[in-house]
Amino acid sequence: MSENSAPAGVVSVPVGRVVGGREEVRDDDWGGVKAVIRLDGTLFGPDALAGLDAFSHLEVVYHFDRVPVEKIETGARHPRGNTDWPLVGIFAQRGKNRPNRIGVSRCRLLHTDGLDLHVQGLDAVDNTPVLDIKPYMSEFGPQDTTTQPAWATDIMRHYY
Repeated sequence: MSENSAPAGVVSVPVGRVVGGREEVRDDDWGGVKAVIRLDGTLFGPDALAGLDAFSHLEVVYHFDRVPVEKIETGARHPRGNTDWPLVGIFAQRGKNRPNRIGVSRCRLLHTDGLDLHVQGLDAVDNTPVLDIKPYMSEFGPQDTTTQPAWATDIMRHYY
């Protein structure tokens, strides 16, 4: 095991935290939100970010740590509690009350500074534990046409 890996039996440890941006959990208007992802200096040096500034966007994996365990959903529900939208399973939506409370977001990388990644459009609130950071590469996007139901387009209309 390297010094930067999780101890035996631990699934993951945060690589850093979100600093700034929003403090309150809200569903919409994330596009203009600027924040910093600060790497844990006990685990990483600035060389962990070498070359990342050549990418315009990141994929960030984080923990919805403010969702109480008793609020986790495992079955079907109306997205955002809106009965105008269909009853769909938790894996057919991107809500925060997921079984493992893991969020994935794509955001713009503005610049790096030491252990700080300055980002825009990250839909995670201040002090959120960040589990992983990856450069976004268009080749990892869908290789053909995507489809989604109308309610999903409607729910995302004001998200960013």
